[in-house]
Amino acid sequence: MNELVTGDAVVLGLQPARLPSRALAITIDLAALLTVFVLLSIGLAVATVTLDEAAAAAVAVASFLLILVGGPVAVETLSQGRSLGKLACGLRVVRDDGGPIRFRHALVRGAMGLVEILGTFGVVGCIASLVSARGRRLGDVFAGTLVVRERVSAGRAHAVPPPPPWLVGRFSQLDLSGVPEELWLAVRQYLMRMNQLDATVRGSMAERLATDLVAHTGVPAPPGVPAAAYLAAVLNERQARDVRRVASVAGRSLLSGVPVAGPGEVPVTGPGEVPVTGLGEVPVTGPESQGQGESRRQGPAQPTTGFAPPA
Repeated sequence: MNELVTGDAVVLGLQPARLPSRALAITIDLAALLTVFVLLSIGLAVATVTLDEAAAAAVAVASFLLILVGGPVAVETLSQGRSLGKLACGLRVVRDDGGPIRFRHALVRGAMGLVEILGTFGVVGCIASLVSARGRRLGDVFAGTLVVRERVSAGRAHAVPPPPPWLVGRFSQLDLSGVPEELWLAVRQYLMRMNQLDATVRGSMAERLATDLVAHTGVPAPPGVPAAAYLAAVLNERQARDVRRVASVAGRSLLSGVPVAGPGEVPVTGPGEVPVTGLGEVPVTGPESQGQGESRRQGPAQPTTGFAPPA
């Protein structure tokens, strides 16, 4: 499943990862880090064979910190929370509000991981993750982050919930022409997955999406209406308008007995038939249609003078 993000890079479909998947991801990351560390240590040992003991020890300590601390920090910062192990297990590190992490988040997680994972062989990290309601270790608590599952099974997808009955039709006069398709998609995906989100994240994301929607419509949300209900009602109004538009076009086509011509199309009709065209289009019927089609292919028509030559 491809991830979906809002305009400010907020990840939708958040579901906290639990200890087994996190432990597997950490094991993969540690295996990769230790492999790089061993290879680099061998290379440094050969390169520093002529140095004294103190210099060699300083190089060894620097390489240890660079690989086992700086490596995870750099990887999580550049990949926005996806290390090799997390990528393999379908996990990702995000902020508490669902946004992508920054360097400071990765730095705090890496520094705390040196203590609670490497220093205690993962005992402290496992206990903290088991005690936390959202499976967070101490590094996540101090950094304000959360490890979530990115891949959600298709069986867990839900339909868009309907709005409250008292909100249906309340936004019939709202101008929705300025709302971009990306925001509609984000609202739809949020409503489909909001029951899978953590309660805190669910509320903050609903408020953020409602604020973006109000900014594009120019009309504030009614007071006292929850953000999620407002999103569902506005999305329902947009879908109802689409249904009415399609029904109107199909009704005109059935009444006339001819298909509706889209923009730029020339409807072809028989003698005495009146084609149905789109708004602002001029129907072309009869034998003249072929000639007009030829003139359109050849270029703009010559202006007429109204003079008829004598027979």
